[in-house]
Amino acid sequence: MATTLYRCRTPTDWLCPCGRVARELAKDGEDVEIVRVPWRRRDRPEVQALSGQRSVPVAVIDGEAICDSKRIVEHLRWRRAPTEAR
Repeated sequence: MATTLYRCRTPTDWLCPCGRVARELAKDGEDVEIVRVPWRRRDRPEVQALSGQRSVPVAVIDGEAICDSKRIVEHLRWRRAPTEAR
């Protein structure tokens, strides 16, 4: 699974929604490319190009951009679930 996480510059994984996604991705043990974006939303054109908005976190998983920490975590847990549970 090729994954890129666009997240804020908060230095820890415990203070923001971006950290929640980073912790969930760490559970998988996959290689994740982390892209720290500028604090100001107006300085995030790459995020807007991917998702149509300038908010983070945005995860690009196998070429699909997913916005919002809750949706990203839900998607990761769904991918991790056994196929018979889907």
